Amino acid sequence: MSIEKPSPKSTEQSQALQDQPLGLTVHELPRADQAAPVNTNGRLKMLIILLVCAAPVIASYFMYYVVRPEGRRNYGELITPQRPLPTFNVTAGSGAVVPVTSLKNQWLLISVAGGACDAVCQQHLYFQRQLRESLGREKERVDWIWLVNDDVPTPAALGPALKGATILRINPSDLTQWLEAAPGQQLADHLYLVDPMGNWMMRFPAAMDAAGAAKAKVDLERLLRASSSWDNEGRP
Repeated sequence: MSIEKPSPKSTEQSQALQDQPLGLTVHELPRADQAAPVNTNGRLKMLIILLVCAAPVIASYFMYYVVRPEGRRNYGELITPQRPLPTFNVTAGSGAVVPVTSLKNQWLLISVAGGACDAVCQQHLYFQRQLRESLGREKERVDWIWLVNDDVPTPAALGPALKGATILRINPSDLTQWLEAAPGQQLADHLYLVDPMGNWMMRFPAAMDAAGAAKAKVDLERLLRASSSWDNEGRP
């Protein structure tokens, strides 16, 4: 039997293949002039979660403040910028001293008057009660607050009419850090509205009458409707 010797040509081809470097296409490291890819998935997911959580609040205020049907007019004056609850304390009817920030997580319909409660004060308390009751099942999302800005005892005769009200005594100097009357008016001339996040955001006109109270009710209903997706009744 004879053994065929490889031809010189095939020997050269084999040698050429052996001399070729191995390819590292799959596992080769990035070159120094190539930047490593940045993994943005984590940051993107975090941003999406934050936007989802904030979306209902942002949307409700956008709908109320920006997207308004043509011709709509608020009866109450929108406060811009809104004023958050300060850090001072108030005194409850039981004598307990509590931070005013404990009022958060409810809509607050507020009146301000001395303990003697003159005719304007009594009118405001009446409208506060009627406005809240007129909201039906939504009324549990609203607290009506009487801020007493002196040390005069409240009339005992008002007791039955104040059922359901929250009466708090407040230092007048503290009060001026938060609420403010319209030019030419006194604090006691208005009703004030605070949102569940603690922002004073609306002031109703002075000398409110029955027609004005009906318009204030429309404002309240709009705000409650706009915030229904993120605001629940009661405090946690």
